[in-house]
Amino acid sequence: MATIDHLTRTTAQRTDETRTTAWSLEPTAAVGPQIYKALRRLIVRGEFSPGTAMSEVDIAGRFATSRQPVREAFIKLAEDGLLEVRPQRGTFVRKISIAQVIDARFVREAIETHIVRELAAKSDARLIRHLRLQLEEQTAIPIDRPDDFMKLDEQFHWTLADAAGRSYGWKVIEDVKLQMDRVRHLTLRSFPQQKLVRQHTAIVDSIERSAPDEAEREMRQHLQLILEDLPSVEAQYPDFFTPST
Repeated sequence: MATIDHLTRTTAQRTDETRTTAWSLEPTAAVGPQIYKALRRLIVRGEFSPGTAMSEVDIAGRFATSRQPVREAFIKLAEDGLLEVRPQRGTFVRKISIAQVIDARFVREAIETHIVRELAAKSDARLIRHLRLQLEEQTAIPIDRPDDFMKLDEQFHWTLADAAGRSYGWKVIEDVKLQMDRVRHLTLRSFPQQKLVRQHTAIVDSIERSAPDEAEREMRQHLQLILEDLPSVEAQYPDFFTPST
């Protein structure tokens, strides 16, 4: 299990990453990976809507770099299912696939329910204190700042995975949940923030009580919330989704 000092230190590092300007590049780091991460974040957050045309020349100009690292980023984003290359027509932000969202939720549930079972089987008092502090931070976020809450939500789930020593499991989750996150950003105006805090609290309570079955049930219920939102989100933004049939 990871130490709380490590959890705190790495959480701070992840928070610092969110402060980076969207179009700024770190001069001492490789350009291509930075552009890839920045564009991936912008697409997931909805800064580039599904169907938006993406130009290598335009993106290279915004980053003040050459087209080559942008082209490499586009290739990786296409592999992620976020961009679509149409021969003779251009590159576009791919629409959200309902089927992929459902599949991603299934994978995420399989991994995270196992994680909380492991944590509940060997409840750690220091971890619980750390998670309680995170819950306090979540509760303190005003309801008109859902984007800030999403960062804390991400931190909470990452902390669970890291504490269980499942860093690779979290990497898998990060890769598969891109489409889920795109849907979540579309729901920011009606984000169920208080309900999510209650669910997070129930998960922590179960881990503290060393109740693996209960922890699994609470996490499963938590991750199934997106299934309730999908129909209304698809109806509200029909042009952003591929047909669900």
